[in-house]
This record gives sequence, C-alpha cells and structure tokens, in this order.
Amino acid sequence: MKTSNSHCSEAGRNPFVHELKFTTTEKIKIGLMSVTVFPVRLLLVSFLMLLAWPFAFAASLRRSEFVVEPQSWWRRLIDLCLRLIMRAMWFCGGFHWIKVKGERAASSEVPILTVAPHSSFFDAIPVTTTMCSIVAKLESRSIPVWGTLISYIRPVFVFRSDPDSRRKTVEEIKRRAQSGGKWPQIMIFPEGTCTNRSGLILFKAGAFIPGLPVQPVVLRYSNKLDTVTWTWHGPGAFKIIWLTLCQPHNSIEIEYLPVYTPSEKEKENPTLFANNVRKIMAKALELPLTDLSFDDRDIILSQGPLRIRDSSSLLQLNQLLSRLGLKTGSTEQLLEDQARRARKLQGDRLGLEDFAQFLDLPVTDTLNQIHSLFDQQGDGRIDVRRFVVALSTTRRPSKSMETLKLAFKMYENEESGEILEEELVVVLEIMLGVKKVELSGLLEGSQTGTISYNKLQHLIQQHPHFAPEGLHFTDHPHKSCISRPKSCNGHSHDKDN
Repeated sequence: MKTSNSHCSEAGRNPFVHELKFTTTEKIKIGLMSVTVFPVRLLLVSFLMLLAWPFAFAASLRRSEFVVEPQSWWRRLIDLCLRLIMRAMWFCGGFHWIKVKGERAASSEVPILTVAPHSSFFDAIPVTTTMCSIVAKLESRSIPVWGTLISYIRPVFVFRSDPDSRRKTVEEIKRRAQSGGKWPQIMIFPEGTCTNRSGLILFKAGAFIPGLPVQPVVLRYSNKLDTVTWTWHGPGAFKIIWLTLCQPHNSIEIEYLPVYTPSEKEKENPTLFANNVRKIMAKALELPLTDLSFDDRDIILSQGPLRIRDSSSLLQLNQLLSRLGLKTGSTEQLLEDQARRARKLQGDRLGLEDFAQFLDLPVTDTLNQIHSLFDQQGDGRIDVRRFVVALSTTRRPSKSMETLKLAFKMYENEESGEILEEELVVVLEIMLGVKKVELSGLLEGSQTGTISYNKLQHLIQQHPHFAPEGLHFTDHPHKSCISRPKSCNGHSHDKDN
C-alpha cells in the first residue's frame, strides 16, 4: 500500500493525546491547594449544582421536546436564576473572570453557533452562560443532577442505538434552525470530539447542512499549566477536576466572530461551507489546520502488539473511504463476505472497473484514488486481498488479531492452513503501515517457510511488544506523521457529541 504524507499535521502533535508534566514547584503548589482550597471549592461547586437542580426540574415539567412554547414569566425568572447559579458555580471553581469578546448575534439572525476548539467539559461554560441548546447523547439525560440541567436547555438528543440517528439529528437541527428564531440558538462543537487544542481537526457537516448563516465562536484557555484538556489519552475526568480546582485562577476567553453567511456554492456543499468556517476560526486562534477527523482517532491511538506504527497511508485510505460512504457500511459480515470473494480470486489482480464491480460501486474519482493506493506495480491492477486487509485495519484498528485472522482466510493453504512468509510480510506491512518487514527468525525451524494462524497467535500472545521487538521494518515509529502516545491512563473516554 502506497504511503502519503498529505495527512501530517502542521502542528506535528497527536491532537487526541494530552500529557501533563509538573515542575517541583507546581507539585508543591498542588499539594498545598489539595488540602486547603480544593475541598472548599469542591463543596461549593457541588452545593451550587444541587441548588440548580430543582429550578431546572421545575422548568422542564410538562414541556414538549418537539414544540416551541411561549416562555412564561416564571420560566423566564427560573432562567435568570439558573444563569446566576451557574455563574456562581464557575466562580467557585476558579473561573473568576470570563472574558467575552465580540457580540453574540440574535437567534432570529443566526440560529447556529459553531464553537471550537472542543477540548474539555469546561467548554460547558459558554453553554451555561447563554443557555443555548446543544447536541447531546440521549444517555446524558440520565446523569444525576447534570442530566436535568442538560434537559432544561432543550438539546438535540442523539439516539445512538438508532442506525438512522445521524440523519435524524441533522433533520432536527435543520428544523430548529429554520424556525425563524422560535427555538433557542443551537451551540454546536463541529469537531465532534475533544482534542488538545494543538490544531483544528476536520469539522462535521451537521451544523452546515441547513445552509443558514452561522456565528463562529472560539474558546481560549490561557493558563500556563493546562489542567482543563480532556481528550482520548490523558488525565481522567476526576483528575482534571481536582487539578483545575487546585489552580489559584482559571482563565477562559470566549470570542464571538463575525457572522458567516454562506454563498450559494457553500449552501450546496456543506463540506466546503464547514472547511471555510474552520479556516476563519483557525486564523482567529492562530492554530494550524489538520486533515484528521473524529473518525481517525482509533487509527492514531491503536494499541497492542500489532498497533499501527505509521498511520499516514491508512489515514489517507480512511478519509477516502468516508468520502465514498464505504467505511460506515463496513460491518464485520461485509468484511467476511469480501474476504471470501477475494479468496476465490486466488490472487488475480483487478483493474478499476473490476474493482468497482467487486465493491458494487460506480467508478468515481474517489474510487480511482483508492484503487491507485494499492497499485504497487503501476500497471492499473491490484490484488484486492490487500485492500480487504487495509479496510479491516481502518474499520477496527483495535482488533488487529481479527484482521490477521481475516487475512489468513484469504491467503492460507486449504490443506495446511498456513501462509507463506512473503504473504505474511505483505499483511503485516499493511497492518502496521510500514515498509519492508523482515520476520527476524520468526519462521525459524519451519522447513516450508510457512506459519499457521494459531502458531502466530501464540507468539503474539507471548510477546506484548511483538511488532517492535520481533520484527524489523524500514519505517520506524519516529518517522510517523503523528507522534505516538507514550502512555495511556486506562480510561476509555466517550467525548464525542
């Protein structure tokens, strides 16, 4: 599989990893604050959150989730009380001053606010100060206390168990946005997940599909010690709360940028609309753009003995698959079916039209780009087994053994159940994203130069660092576009919106 450097982030950092390092002085300060200020702040924050609950509960009673109702005088009073309580809560948490730049447009003028970068649950500060609606998981409604506060702001709930949830969410956003200001403004974090603010990842198109004006909003946290960032690999939620409440002062700046009105071309192309807004926000933040997206995080953060060493080519494939609409439909059953059909070809190489027929898709520029990635000999023909291995790797990067098992089904000898050394080399090169793998005596003792899946599985289970220690390859980790995480805190965060 051909590699590409087109997905290297200008920032050179993995946006889904946050590492905290403390000086001796900082450790002493945190220690002192932990036994003095932290308990008081935690008590006050908890009290104010509990105080807000009955107000939010009362205002949410008998209120329709689908119909706009006139805001009665007592609900307006509750809204004011909740804003004051929430502001007091953030003040007790160390956010003494919330700096606001620019002016927020009226909901009748701009129904959607796009906020970035999304990096922390403290990003709830602009939500609670404006009481805008948000896009939230349905499960968040059941969170004690906080779930009632979320329900109060009338969010657009995402039903993850529903296969059509994405479509229904976009339709609901569009319905509210076209209400002429009757619904509250919707505050959307278009990155769709938390990052470490080293750059802006690709925006999801949901906020831009209605084709209506949006107001970009940028967030800045300027503390020297970054204790607020909560992303996929890094400090867990409680540690972030503890460290942030131990800071003498926490700084946040909210800037409302000028309203962005889409052109006719942007209305027809939400992706173009999203990218142009992202460029404006990146310029205001003085941050680089990165071609990574929420869907790429698992590839970058893959773990285990066969974790991906260089993600550049797989990231390129992943984005092409998303553009083609193929990745979301790549169920395990579909992968099994493709592997079965690929095996029947017995290594026959396919041209572009045959490849399109194999996938039951029309020939397009995107499909041609995917086909070209696997055209190793430059003759316009590919071994489709390599594509299936790469597709499985991008679809389930954390399940490398499942991909390996799938590869054996395509390559193995029917009688012995073994594959040749050169075939295993091809599979490992694709899965690891490297070049010229040498098995380093892995098949020592095998007179036929072959190995079975069971034997290879046993070897991998015995060696947690199988790839770097048991293999030699040309592309070493330091050549990867994105630096690898040195450690993981063991938390499986769920930070997507």
